[in-house]
Amino acid sequence: MGMMKTAGILALAGYAVCNAFPALAVDSGFYLGGNVGQSVSHLDESGMTNRVAGPGLSITSVNRDNRDIGYKLYGGYQANDYFSLESGWFDLGRHNFTSTTTPAGSLIGNVKIRGMHLDAILRLPLTDQFSVFGRGGMTYAQSRDSFSTTGALALPANPNPNKWAWNPKYGVGVEYDVTRSLGIRAEAERYRINDATGGKGNVDLYSLGLIYRFGMEEPAPVAVAVVEPEPVVITPPPAPVKTVFASDSSANSLFGFNKATLRPEGKRALDKFVEDLHGASFDNMVVTGHTDRIGTDEYNQKLSERRANAVRSYLVEFGGIPADKITARGAGESNPVTTLADCEGKDGNPLITCLAPDRRVEVEVTATRVSE
Repeated sequence: MGMMKTAGILALAGYAVCNAFPALAVDSGFYLGGNVGQSVSHLDESGMTNRVAGPGLSITSVNRDNRDIGYKLYGGYQANDYFSLESGWFDLGRHNFTSTTTPAGSLIGNVKIRGMHLDAILRLPLTDQFSVFGRGGMTYAQSRDSFSTTGALALPANPNPNKWAWNPKYGVGVEYDVTRSLGIRAEAERYRINDATGGKGNVDLYSLGLIYRFGMEEPAPVAVAVVEPEPVVITPPPAPVKTVFASDSSANSLFGFNKATLRPEGKRALDKFVEDLHGASFDNMVVTGHTDRIGTDEYNQKLSERRANAVRSYLVEFGGIPADKITARGAGESNPVTTLADCEGKDGNPLITCLAPDRRVEVEVTATRVSE
């Protein structure tokens, strides 16, 4: 009953904290994962020997087998790019020791540790795919001991003690996202434990694992107002010509979803754009990035600026456009193509798909001459 009550407390605490954090980014949602690796115990075997076998012993040596396979299975909720809450089950394996004593004899013991945990995770993204994180939380764990004796030592009155107890835990790790849904983790954690004889110790777990996030599939490609950049024709008197590129919603999009790094398909679209402009003399060229209305104003403004600057840099470096004749700016979500009525009642991926025309990069060219 005590274990079931504790599991209920952990579940209710997780639900309460998750609902206290609104989804601040597109990448919020639930996930599942599992890790496996090496557990290394740091227990007070001499103290355990004295507490179990009784006073009056002289311990001459302690042989330890303090390494085993450990694992954990967990589920969590990622509130935003920086904070997650995680709960699950862990098993730190079995850790053995043999204490040799005077009077002649030995105490053979093993300790098996398993339980539940609830952690808060703070995450720092370093790139679009790589991040570091730290975690801290509490465990409710069982230490299940087993003791036997040889020689002059008598068998203890309780050779199989066990105890459930609350203790803290903490750790650090790195994560690499293979896709938006699937990630790889490497972690180092320390678990504080009770050894069921009245003492305390630590068990370290070094592990590798996989996590799977739900609802993070790439949105299906959809048609936008202008999929392929049309050849730019500049005739006197010259007039500004605007070309619209899909940011992330078609097969030849410039960028991946929510990213600001040019895709190979996007580079080919820009190469075709430069080829169509071959021979023209430019007054100026303006690159403007636009986003949809999902997310905060500040985040969308920065994303639109990064995308516009990425296009400008590519056109200067690989397209031969003079740097003093091309400027970049971000418009954020301020100038959408869609209206609120267009996407009314939609949420999640259907909303992302509906708002695809808003996520675009516009290149406006003012030319003074076209060479034949």
